[in-house]
Amino acid sequence: MPKVGMEPVRRKALIDATISAIGERGSLDVTMSEIAGRAGVSSALAHHYFGAKDELLQATMRYLLSELGTDLRAALPGSTGPRERVLAVIAVNFSDKQFQAETIAAWLAFYVEAQKSPALRRLLRVYARRLHSNLMSGLCALMPRSEADRVAEGIAALIDGFYIRRALKDGAPNAASAVAVIEDYLETKLQQHKTAS
Repeated sequence: MPKVGMEPVRRKALIDATISAIGERGSLDVTMSEIAGRAGVSSALAHHYFGAKDELLQATMRYLLSELGTDLRAALPGSTGPRERVLAVIAVNFSDKQFQAETIAAWLAFYVEAQKSPALRRLLRVYARRLHSNLMSGLCALMPRSEADRVAEGIAALIDGFYIRRALKDGAPNAASAVAVIEDYLETKLQQHKTAS
């Protein structure tokens, strides 16, 4: 009989093990048995909590999205203006918690799998809409909406691009250089807007 109150702990352990396994393998080509072993539970218990592997993968992606959202909500109250809000959104995506090798590899694997999985594609759309909305909330105060929309798309593409590049590179991810490049892009766009006004 399962111990009362252990389900959330075991579910979290299975999600962490999924991220670890995907990070090590660099793909979603991991088995429930392998994930369960990493989590220290039986394969039967993993199936009990999540059913099929696809459900565990979706839960893992939802967890990554939830963590990103939580980190962003914690960072935004410290923003003193619209520019700082945009910088906070950028910084959260490259925080030590988010921009680590296993998480980066998991994101890349989910992007690849989303080409075949409607459920993962939906989750990636949620991520893209949230990122765009958070960027727009600062950018719209700095420039016209149509221009803000293009700049938000550019920043989102740079964030995704740095995740892809770091997933494919050897060595530790370099968050500081990624943030610096994206901040340079933002400053260039803000300067262009001021010059044109």
